[in-house]
Amino acid sequence: MKKHIPLAERMRPDVLSQYIGQQHLVGEGKPLKSFIENKRLPSLIFWGPPGVGKTTLARILAHDSDAQFFQLSAIDSSVKEIRSILETARKLPKTVLFIDEIHRFNKAQQDSLLKAVEDGTITLIGATTENPSFEVISALLSRCQVFVLEHHKKEDLDFLLKQAIETDELLMDLSIDLLETDALVAFSGGDARKLLNLLEMYINQSNQSETIKITNDAVKAKLSSYASIYDKDGEQHYDTISAFIKSIRGSDPNAALIYLAKMVLAGEDPKFIARRLLILASEDIGNANPNALLLANNCFQAVNVIGYPECELILSQTVVYLATSDKSNASYLAIKKAKDLVKTYPNAPVPLHLRNAPTKLMKDLDYGTDYKYAHDFEDNFAFQEFMPKELVNQRIYDPGNNPREQQQKEFLRKRWGEKYSY
Repeated sequence: MKKHIPLAERMRPDVLSQYIGQQHLVGEGKPLKSFIENKRLPSLIFWGPPGVGKTTLARILAHDSDAQFFQLSAIDSSVKEIRSILETARKLPKTVLFIDEIHRFNKAQQDSLLKAVEDGTITLIGATTENPSFEVISALLSRCQVFVLEHHKKEDLDFLLKQAIETDELLMDLSIDLLETDALVAFSGGDARKLLNLLEMYINQSNQSETIKITNDAVKAKLSSYASIYDKDGEQHYDTISAFIKSIRGSDPNAALIYLAKMVLAGEDPKFIARRLLILASEDIGNANPNALLLANNCFQAVNVIGYPECELILSQTVVYLATSDKSNASYLAIKKAKDLVKTYPNAPVPLHLRNAPTKLMKDLDYGTDYKYAHDFEDNFAFQEFMPKELVNQRIYDPGNNPREQQQKEFLRKRWGEKYSY
């Protein structure tokens, strides 16, 4: 029977001590290890790329918490199935419901989980490759703790290959010489499940009556046709979107359109592409061209309304516009600096003249006293200090070297003089 079970499934660990990777979560003193030790498991969302152990970790957590384990795939599950599991769970002392690809659940399906999560009927563990802030409803997200799972390190994947060859009952009967791993790791895209499937595929294509030697060249010769051009749930997904964004930031519309076409042909979620364009319009263009954010937002709205295939034209138009726009990251740098200063001076008080004074006591304490109402002055501007005392003369925003932000620089210089003399 084991011959019919894929190697990746045969190698799935049952206990935490066999689990590979994610030491920032399962290492000694880390959160998930503590949950197991205390047998107190909250509802969780695992966010990370495919093949990093989200499902396996959910099973181990359920087992080590003495809970009954149920699993659903968001792709083919209905509200009726969810309610059936919830009904069963009410009769059990502890139940973990694991939902793979929870980002594919619609609002109604996610809503159906809320009460059961809140009253403890189930402990929910959701797995997603997409940002849960966008894909999981806020009411459900607020009832769960989100943990980010990282890509496997190469040494983890190398260890996994070696472990499979040395411990799997079927592979142990063969003579296998693991000489090189780079090609297998590269073809897997960092996905442990895919890595083991590729290893098994390589072995099945080899002459098993002789020693099977695994080298990079041999792997490329046997498996190159199986290496996906673009796996929208794997490593290529992250590499391609990275190259796409960097091409637009670098003002190269030709390269950006190539990466867009690659994603479109692979069936990448157009909302994901449009959302990244929306972020880029603010982070990399900002006030150098405020229309960029408006166009990107309109693109995002349009993509949501019409979908493929027509929305690829809107994506293309937006990509070209953003790539050929003036660029500035001044606003991005400004908020980073502002946050750093607030962390350094967390208790810096608001100046008295800027405080709200809704009561007589507050007025008696000089709240709002000496505040100058800008519209009562020439050019709607009155020179006064707005910064907390500890931050006076701190320069946060430094306009970029482009026509639009140079106008902003001149505007500030005329009103503030030396205070905003860049």
